[in-house]
Amino acid sequence: MKVTVLTENTSACGLPTEHGLSLFIETEKVKILFDTGQSDLFIANAEQLGVDLRTVDVCVLSHGHYDHGGGLTAFLALNELAPVYMSRYAFAKLYNASGKEIGIDRRLKENPRVRLTDEKTTVGEGLTLYACNDRDKRIDMGSYGLSRMVDGRLMPDDFRHEQYLLIEEGGKRILISGCSHKGIINIEEWFRPDVLIGGFHLMKQPLDDTLRRYARMLDGYDTEYYTCHCTGEEQYRFVRPMMRRLHYLSTGMRVEI
Repeated sequence: MKVTVLTENTSACGLPTEHGLSLFIETEKVKILFDTGQSDLFIANAEQLGVDLRTVDVCVLSHGHYDHGGGLTAFLALNELAPVYMSRYAFAKLYNASGKEIGIDRRLKENPRVRLTDEKTTVGEGLTLYACNDRDKRIDMGSYGLSRMVDGRLMPDDFRHEQYLLIEEGGKRILISGCSHKGIINIEEWFRPDVLIGGFHLMKQPLDDTLRRYARMLDGYDTEYYTCHCTGEEQYRFVRPMMRRLHYLSTGMRVEI
């Protein structure tokens, strides 16, 4: 399996960046676009990297935030066939800590290529989406100040709009996560994959003993980690010496799993 980073906060090769995430994933049988960043930048970067997004078979949106789904309209215009899998809760009104709406274009819900997912959705052979909304959490990471509108009132976001893609190929279990809002340690405990790719959402976590504890807990699993985006560059540098199998993914990078 190959992963090409189309958009991420940092760049490994001089390509432009934005706060967002978009991954092009090639398995033995299918080509997947996982998230679309916050704009159409992922398309321009794909062209520079020799990736033809018109060949994408399946698009997956990890959750309903603009920095992961903002480029979806542009993708639908470019690629005429690929279905788009997203949570049925992804079109909720979602807000950041300052009260700014950070959701995606709700008009996309009417697009006939959008497939709304629930707790578990089979996308194809060896490809399964999980929401994990009813699973117990080892550590409650809170809402990070993020919220959603419920019956006209702002409530702490429980991230029910977030889902994770499990790819089973070549005897490996590879989990793809956008931002891991439900808690990276919880997600690791739920799946215990061979490889985990995605943001850890630690960017606002102080560089303290709590973060050291998280790093040591994650290192206790037999998982290879490729992280990015919302993990935070400072946080990554802080935990890297404590995690034997941790790597960082930047815009333009290609990795083979």
